[in-house]
Amino acid sequence: MKPYERKQLLARIDREGATVGADIPEEITVQGERLALAEFVFETRSRESVPAGERETVEQAKRNLRRERIERRQRIEEDDISRERGEELVESIIGIERALHALSDLGTSDVEREATASETADRKRWMNFLKQALGQDSSRARR
Repeated sequence: MKPYERKQLLARIDREGATVGADIPEEITVQGERLALAEFVFETRSRESVPAGERETVEQAKRNLRRERIERRQRIEEDDISRERGEELVESIIGIERALHALSDLGTSDVEREATASETADRKRWMNFLKQALGQDSSRARR
């Protein structure tokens, strides 16, 4: 591959919005293991939040995808590869990036913590209402 072709491929990866309309690869080899990436992303995103027991699995998958993306980019930058192989790597990098975007905004919230916070906020609103209704609101008394 010629240096200008290499620069063009890297520019495609770095382009703002490169992942817009990109497909997540059905399967990909990440860190030596075959991963059904599209299925993994779809199943993970189909839930409202990631269960506590699966958070580490999702975080590990994201770390592995980031590592794989870096390694593939380095192959384009440094290895003696054909233009066709470079194109394949670019498409896979953009697909990995798309998967990472889909996984990055997942709500990994703790349901119990949210429920407790909601109950606390409800109690506080109720107490404020009662104080106002009974004329014990200190902020209204100063007026």
